[in-house]
Amino acid sequence: MTSYKWDRRFLALASHIAAWSKDPSTQVGCVVVGADREIRSTGFNGLPRGIEDTTERLTDRALKYPLICHAEENAILHAARIGVSLSGCTMFVTWPPCTRCARSLIQAGIVEVVYPAELEVPERWRDDFELSLKMLEEANIRIRRIPMEEVPRPEPSDGPG
Repeated sequence: MTSYKWDRRFLALASHIAAWSKDPSTQVGCVVVGADREIRSTGFNGLPRGIEDTTERLTDRALKYPLICHAEENAILHAARIGVSLSGCTMFVTWPPCTRCARSLIQAGIVEVVYPAELEVPERWRDDFELSLKMLEEANIRIRRIPMEEVPRPEPSDGPG
């Protein structure tokens, strides 16, 4: 679907979008792209619309985990909200999807997932990520990992605009 240059651009955009998350411990970004390189949806991890981003909710994992929307979920739900199909699309994410998100992206019709290679996945998430990758493979979703040194990082702005 995309060339390597476009893969790197979309991963850089997902990285930029991840910075919009108010979660102090984890920022994840997602860009969903159609076959003609058109951006269909974006998302980042955060609390649902209308739910206040309090420090307590974002720092206490017992409160945060039941409330937080993952970046992939936010992108899928945003597309559904505005009536945009994600069937046949590629999802660019800054982390490999968890099982919760794998279920959603399989059901949404995503055909490919691209994320940076060589990530240091925290021990508490490794089993979940491994199961997620097995789910994606079984559902015939293509998985590609792009070396992190190949992903350009957005440069800081020198001023407005």
